[in-house]
Amino acid sequence: MKLDQTLDLLLVSLYKDVLEKEQRSLITKEYRDLSVNDMHVIEAIGPEKSNRSSVVARKLSITMGSLTKAMDGLSDKGYVLRERSAEDKRVVLLTLTDKGQRAYKHYRKFHTELVTAITEELSSDEQRILAKSLNKLAVYLKKQESVLT
Repeated sequence: MKLDQTLDLLLVSLYKDVLEKEQRSLITKEYRDLSVNDMHVIEAIGPEKSNRSSVVARKLSITMGSLTKAMDGLSDKGYVLRERSAEDKRVVLLTLTDKGQRAYKHYRKFHTELVTAITEELSSDEQRILAKSLNKLAVYLKKQESVLT
C-alpha cells in the first residue's frame, strides 16, 4: 500500500477512534447528563476566572446563538454560571461552578492521558516532528474551513 493511502486510512481511523474513545471516557456515570459537545464547551470556558461568552464562542467556532443554547443546558444542570459584566451590561461572563470544575478536570485527564500515550515512547525529536506535522494539518483544516464559508 502506498504511503499516502496508509496515511489516509490512519487519519480516518484515528478520527473515528478518538471520537468513540472520547465519548466512552468522558460520559461516565457521574457525567451522564452531559454530551461530548457540553464537555468541549466546559473546556473552552476553562478553569480560570470568568470568560466572555464571545471569546468562548470564538474558541469553539460557533455562533453566539449556539453558545447561548449550550449555556442554557449547562447552567440548568449546575455546571456554569452566567453573569452580566458590571462594566458593560452587554457582556456575558461565563464561569465554571465547582461541579463544572470537576467536569473540566475529568475532560483534561482524558486528553492528558491521550497525549501521554502518543508521546511517551517518542524521542524529543520525534515529538517535535509529530507536533509540527499535526500543526500543518491544523493549519490546512483552518484554511479549508475559511474556503468553505
